[in-house]
Amino acid sequence: MDHFRSGGSGPKVVAIGGGTGTSTLLGGLKAHTPNLTAIVTMFDSGGSTGLLRSEYGMPPFGDLRRCLLALGEVSEHTAPIRAALDYRFAEASSLNGHSVGNLFMAALTSLSDDLERCVEQLSGILRVRGSVLPVTLGRADLCAELADGRILHGEAAIDQRGAPLPRIERVFLDSPVDANARALRAIEEADAVVIGPGDLYTSILPVFLVDGIADALAASAATRIFVCNLMTKRGETDGFRASDFLREFERYAGPARLDWALVNTTTPGGTVQAAYDHEGATVVEADIQTVERYVNGVFTASLATPDLPVRHDSPTLADAVMRIVQTGRIQRHRSSLVRAAVNG
Repeated sequence: MDHFRSGGSGPKVVAIGGGTGTSTLLGGLKAHTPNLTAIVTMFDSGGSTGLLRSEYGMPPFGDLRRCLLALGEVSEHTAPIRAALDYRFAEASSLNGHSVGNLFMAALTSLSDDLERCVEQLSGILRVRGSVLPVTLGRADLCAELADGRILHGEAAIDQRGAPLPRIERVFLDSPVDANARALRAIEEADAVVIGPGDLYTSILPVFLVDGIADALAASAATRIFVCNLMTKRGETDGFRASDFLREFERYAGPARLDWALVNTTTPGGTVQAAYDHEGATVVEADIQTVERYVNGVFTASLATPDLPVRHDSPTLADAVMRIVQTGRIQRHRSSLVRAAVNG
């Protein structure tokens, strides 16, 4: 899975999460270092992925596919396969809205009965620089307990509930699963671990419900960076400020304390904000003083794209992450020199 990154220089950066946020981050970071690893949530249950899970018992491929495409080579050579893997059939057709990429990964997994082998093969086809790792090779479903005691079963039920319902009290897995050993090793060896951006309760926190991940992050010498979301999400993070994301992360990550928070300071224009008002979403407030209770350092920047939908600007986000990573490497180097002088 690492055949295109060998010999390259640059810090080892691990990105944790899933969905559009993680792929956006990876797309920017690959311009800075070839030593990238994505540790991807494995609890998606909606759309094409959900159909393949329910009908054929397949693992969720969607977030793996997005990260592979983000880290893949963008060239004339890979353009046709990239376009095909990203193609989605109409929901009204007999193919029920399936993604070609998901179907292709399902075929590869069926042939080898090995998800990691499937990812390795697709990495070679796309000329991926880095690694994409499922957080677990076990199977479990994500559940949420609401403030009124109701239980939602399945990631799709949580992600798509939309209408203002009682807040999410907690998320949990319906059965324990162990972390992928390769994911644990990547965290152990990382210079930096970046958590987010992404849906808090369905992409980010589920990774830390997997046995071993929080402990591995706590034990790692890596610089730990949390990228706060740009907008709230109706039904999940209504009214959340930046510090609320950090507070919730701390609940689930336990001993894995954060070093840095990366917080957006952009306020979208009137037309963009009006569109999000209609969706019941608002800008995540950068309440820096409260954020500072959870981290040692706060990096603020204008990180959002100006148009709809509002996303993190990939190059700007990557530049900010790499500035933090470089600061962490300098600090660790100085600490090493101090220890060496004392020991000498």
